[in-house]
Amino acid sequence: MDNTAIIRALVVDVEKIEPLFSLYREFYGMRKDRSAAIEFLRARLENEESTLFYAKKDGRIIGFVQLYPSFSSASLKKVFILNDLYVLESERGKGVAKLLIGKAIEFCTEQKCARISLSTAKDNPAQKLYEEVGFKESTFKFYNYNL
Repeated sequence: MDNTAIIRALVVDVEKIEPLFSLYREFYGMRKDRSAAIEFLRARLENEESTLFYAKKDGRIIGFVQLYPSFSSASLKKVFILNDLYVLESERGKGVAKLLIGKAIEFCTEQKCARISLSTAKDNPAQKLYEEVGFKESTFKFYNYNL
């Protein structure tokens, strides 16, 4: 991982991140829509509604993590939702996801947030990694109301 850099994305980076973002969306069964993906990422970054870090190795982007801010009334602090994490299939198992999560934790610590939350499928093999880096399964039961 010596030649892998973790970089905070700027609005000007959106078009070069889009191919991986689109692969991520396709993984979740969404139809590819390049222009909508670019527009979505651009709006999130321009409006400071997300923070995105990407992994770059040998001149190409190989993964990313995206965090969304929220707040905790109980702790009276900011919290972040680790909403998106994706690594190219050819780069999986090489520590890229761990680097990206590490950068996300570092960023959230600097922001003095109360916690980082994430949700994942019950059968997602990445759960092992999440637990390895310190995430704990919540004792809360979560509900979603889909619109």
